[in-house]
Amino acid sequence: MKVFSLAVVLAPPHQSSTILVQASDLSSFSFYQRGSVGEFLTFFSKTIGERTPQGQRQSVQENNYTAHVYNRGGAEQLAAVIITDHEYPVRPAFSLLTKMLDDFTAKIPQSSYSNPSSISFPDINNYLQKYQDPRQADAIMRVQQELDETKIVLHKTIESVLERGEKLNDLVDRSNALSAQSKMFYKTAKKQNSCCLIM
Repeated sequence: MKVFSLAVVLAPPHQSSTILVQASDLSSFSFYQRGSVGEFLTFFSKTIGERTPQGQRQSVQENNYTAHVYNRGGAEQLAAVIITDHEYPVRPAFSLLTKMLDDFTAKIPQSSYSNPSSISFPDINNYLQKYQDPRQADAIMRVQQELDETKIVLHKTIESVLERGEKLNDLVDRSNALSAQSKMFYKTAKKQNSCCLIM
């Protein structure tokens, strides 16, 4: 699971969009690929942001990437985009987009949207790092992971109990077989000893 890019996009309806802030993690690409991949992520974020209707959420897959976008619309006309690999879960992605838009609108005045280079929003880099592992960032996923781990432990415990039970059953069967053999031995010995009584 990997987050490649986060972006906040100014997406007025029926107009071209503008990326206000963006953060990317291109460390998984070679040095020579990073420029091209970065341009693709910027283009993908901008395009998907402007093509998502206001008030809508959607996910779009392109090659090895999945873009999740939330176009909040409203007075701010903002959209948030996260680009991940296909394994990244949808729910934490959309919860991150909502949280990021809330923080952005609370900290950045709408008057600065016309000059994106003047916008300073360092929280986007923190989100990029924190949400690389969605289980750590998302409480429900963390609880689900703990439940899965508990379930694995219980299955192992049950398997060991069943194996122990099977071994006990084998011992009981052997004990019954020994008991039958010992009874036969006793009868045979009694028969042998009855013919030779010493007086």
